[in-house]
Amino acid sequence: MPAFFDSVTYTWVVLPILIFVARILDVSLDTVRIIFINKNLRWYAALTGFFAVLIWLMVIRQVFQHLDNPICYIAYAGGYATGNFVGIIIENRLSIGKVIIRIITRLESDDLVTLLRASGYGVTVINAEGATGPVKLIFTILERCDIARVVGMIREHNPLAFYSVEDIRTVSEAVTPFRLPSGRRWSRLRSRRIPSSPIP
Repeated sequence: MPAFFDSVTYTWVVLPILIFVARILDVSLDTVRIIFINKNLRWYAALTGFFAVLIWLMVIRQVFQHLDNPICYIAYAGGYATGNFVGIIIENRLSIGKVIIRIITRLESDDLVTLLRASGYGVTVINAEGATGPVKLIFTILERCDIARVVGMIREHNPLAFYSVEDIRTVSEAVTPFRLPSGRRWSRLRSRRIPSSPIP
């Protein structure tokens, strides 16, 4: 086995591949760590940071042991670039944290507001003045994993509405489908459990 580590195949093929893969792992973890820090998830940030640095130390050790191998440099840089890309994909899959959606519409928004509230989201509606006249300004806070669902509601009931999505670090209180006020939570539970009787 030691002879394999000294072989040309290991030095110029296997080692660069290992460096490339390991670099993807550590940069992906570091990207997720930064996201955890922004979300104030300290324990997750510390754990991912530990493994990211551990992998990086093993990688950089191999690079310094093979300074005469330019393929290792390319693998190192390529793994770093790919790791950023993979880390963002992982973060989008995790959908951690809350966001605020601002909706501006010139049309009547009663149907959209009613649908959002019936779905368990807290909604604040403000009368405002836009560049072309009176508008409705709608605010709602939700989990990141619910963005696609709420955007679908907006496009279905008011496809011309302008909306923006912004991450929020902390929130004192929010009404979401998982944190409904007791009365609304009970009403939704009853509507799910009690079937409607047929009309004769």
